[in-house]
Amino acid sequence: MKTNSPEGIECPINLFYAQEREIEKHTRLVNQAQGAVDKAAHAQVMIEAVNVLVDCQSYDQKNPSCQICRNISDLRLKTYNLIVKAGRMDESRRRSK
Repeated sequence: MKTNSPEGIECPINLFYAQEREIEKHTRLVNQAQGAVDKAAHAQVMIEAVNVLVDCQSYDQKNPSCQICRNISDLRLKTYNLIVKAGRMDESRRRSK
């Protein structure tokens, strides 16, 4: 059964939609968090949720929805990894004071 997500992705196994809800929840938490360290904790959870999409065993490189999902997921991983890196840098800076 395919589910049309708001992003227009028709995931053949409904994995995108399930993970998207988790990602959206933690995106709100990142946006509400104060400071890089707190944001990084939520970004780490988002990395785990996005990795489920990146590692999808049903990925079909000929399916445009799969391609979009993979591209979005790759961009998200880069963003979330930067947030985690910023959190580590901030934590390191705090320790050295």
